[in-house]
Amino acid sequence: MPEGHTIHRLAKDYAEAFPAGTPLRVTSPQGKFSDAAALLDRTPLHTTDAHGKHLFLGFGGPGRGEWVHIHLGLFGKVTFGPAPVPPPTDTVRLRLTGSTAYVDLRGPTTCALITEPEKRAIHDRLGPDPLRPDADPGRAYRSISRSRTTIAALLMDQKVIAGVGNVYRAEVLFRHGIDPYRAGKDITREQWDAMWADLAALMREGVRNNRIDTVRPEHTPEAMGRPPRVDDHGGEVYVYRRANRPCHICGGEIRTADLAARNLFWCPGCQRP
Repeated sequence: MPEGHTIHRLAKDYAEAFPAGTPLRVTSPQGKFSDAAALLDRTPLHTTDAHGKHLFLGFGGPGRGEWVHIHLGLFGKVTFGPAPVPPPTDTVRLRLTGSTAYVDLRGPTTCALITEPEKRAIHDRLGPDPLRPDADPGRAYRSISRSRTTIAALLMDQKVIAGVGNVYRAEVLFRHGIDPYRAGKDITREQWDAMWADLAALMREGVRNNRIDTVRPEHTPEAMGRPPRVDDHGGEVYVYRRANRPCHICGGEIRTADLAARNLFWCPGCQRP
């Protein structure tokens, strides 16, 4: 499932593909979004917004309250292309077409037309997103500091903090030397503020580069004289999907375990209880 930086990057890419005020053709070749597409057809995309793993496309004009809510889930994909526009396949849930570009959405968990109050309700149930200017890290810490749940599980809880996925979870805990099984109530405010700032910086870099890199300059392949990571997720990391391999820092073996139905990765040597 894409992490939050990918969704913010998509919001940026949609906005760049379709300048505000330009009427778009809105279609649903697959048919599952046809009624909503017909309502939006030949209206402009005025705003793109992202919160955690949720993408919002605002149509018409500001204040009209017509939003397409998209959650990619595990299988959703977005494809951008230039004009001329090729014929769509019948797997395309939503196609937006402008004068110079088109965008196809396939296989999302959610693609729904919602109102402004419905959009606000989604924001309200999500935790703060490190990539949003309105985010309040203190709100996340209030939930964390009262919980006996592990910090690794809390970081994946979108009601606590929105946008963090399995990669950023594993990597930020390693970068701060925190045992993933430590209870949230045992995380100090100082530790949380440092993790939040780090997440915000790493995720902003992820938006810029469209990939996740978490190693510090002194630990890059060039600096350490080691081979670069070869993985379909791309990016240089410390522990994510490096189970049974030596830690870049201490040389100990990276471990993995199941936690909340996701694979957890950590270094027992660098992340001591």
